[in-house]
Amino acid sequence: MSNEREIERRRTFGIISHPDAGKTTLTEKLLLFGGAIQSAGAVKNNKIKKTATSDFMEIEKQRGISVATSVMAFNYLDKQINILDTPGHKDFAEDTFRTLTAVDSVILVIDVANGVEAQTERLMEVCRMRNTPVIIFINKLDRDGKESFDLLDELESKLNIGVRPLTWPIGMGDRFKGVYNLYNKSLNLFSPNKTGISDDIQSIENLDSPELEELIGTDAAEELQEEVEMIEGVYDEFDRKRYLDGEVAPIFFGSAVNNFGVQELLNTFCEISPFPRGRDTDTGPVEPSDKKFSGFVFKIHANLDPKHRDRIAFLRIVSGKFERNKFYNHVRLGKKLKFPNPTSFMAQDKSVIDEAYPGDVVGLYDSGNFKIGDTLSEGETYTFKGIPSFSPEIFMELENLDPLKSKQLDKGIKQLMDEGVAQLFIQQPGNRKIVGTVGQLQFEVINYRLEHEYGAKCRFVPRNYHKACWITSDNEQNLEDFKRAKSQHIARDKDDNLVFLAETPFLLQMAEQDYREITFHKTSEFKLEMNS
Repeated sequence: MSNEREIERRRTFGIISHPDAGKTTLTEKLLLFGGAIQSAGAVKNNKIKKTATSDFMEIEKQRGISVATSVMAFNYLDKQINILDTPGHKDFAEDTFRTLTAVDSVILVIDVANGVEAQTERLMEVCRMRNTPVIIFINKLDRDGKESFDLLDELESKLNIGVRPLTWPIGMGDRFKGVYNLYNKSLNLFSPNKTGISDDIQSIENLDSPELEELIGTDAAEELQEEVEMIEGVYDEFDRKRYLDGEVAPIFFGSAVNNFGVQELLNTFCEISPFPRGRDTDTGPVEPSDKKFSGFVFKIHANLDPKHRDRIAFLRIVSGKFERNKFYNHVRLGKKLKFPNPTSFMAQDKSVIDEAYPGDVVGLYDSGNFKIGDTLSEGETYTFKGIPSFSPEIFMELENLDPLKSKQLDKGIKQLMDEGVAQLFIQQPGNRKIVGTVGQLQFEVINYRLEHEYGAKCRFVPRNYHKACWITSDNEQNLEDFKRAKSQHIARDKDDNLVFLAETPFLLQMAEQDYREITFHKTSEFKLEMNS
């Protein structure tokens, strides 16, 4: 099969939402309809009774939340579907934001009762920055929630995007009878089914058909007829180009926990969603159709399989064809690497692959060569742009509770920092370890993983810092003077770069005024800043 045909078959998308909107449940049900799993476990009241397929870390199973991006691939309607399920919790937004650089479109899950929530808006802003095509799935229609038209107005005003319903609910909560598919003029009647697939779809040529009243009752039929007439009068016809340009979001309604409305979503997604897209580099755009292979690392995860202590770099393929055991250029290190066991994913289940194409996400076993944002190519020396880096907002000192496990602690904290979940700063004297994150929950996850994956016990002690700033200067003497004057607040990151840990906004402002020949970089991507 030609590269062009393989590219056309790929659909790579992320699922995003505010916590508890039902994102991981929807992911499961997409896998169910895709034949990737045979039955789904219900997620109830934030307690996972049967662990969701995409939640593989032990702490995720205990807490009932996703804290790491999962990658899942399956075939459906002759399409290769690559799903990236992201953390919903705001404390893990970094992981989600980076994942959004690796997808070509997004499905946003909204809870019908809660509508647009704070994290929904933050995630949508990232999509709007890149004009990422978005489909919105309004979930939990088996419960009472906001009126559908009110919800559409809220989506448009708060998310700064046009909307166009492609399915429409018939009632909600106790009155929920199903959804009418505006896209292909069919009716799907609701019947709760949490573990399997039901086929109760009726083709309705005309909403004035007497058959409609027989199926859902006179009142519901009249209400549906009025609402569909209003939709067709108020909203423009669905325009796929405007969707692909990120201007309009198609809207679907359903109940993921009951497998309802999911198949319409998946079928339409396969039809309208974009092929793999190109990406920008520091030397210009790279397109999927380019013959030479290229890709970038957007995530690193240690101990995906706790039995083997492995470390895997997640690589999004941008162009060409990736082949097993072929040497590729690691641009940052300037050396050739080959990969005997590249893998594709079904959550924590991995299978070795011989080749992969643009849009695919490949797992590469890594002995420490990769960092987030690294580029692999077939010889070219460009670097992909747009992988976000964040300045920490919360700082804590790592204290070792078991001196006999110091080596395990050092190895564990280094590997977890390489995953990008937090940043490590070393202060002298004493080799003190300061960990910075953007969310409190990350410390809990780091602590848990250090103990259960590395056998190292520790605790985190709060430190009162406002911001970490990476410092550079062409004036060596000026830099030395600053280091002496601020010695208690100087640290080095894991790559040995100098960092100033400012205690307050005022002290940072004073430092910038007093040392004008020093540049205070607010993220660790200062090398890219200097080159751009």
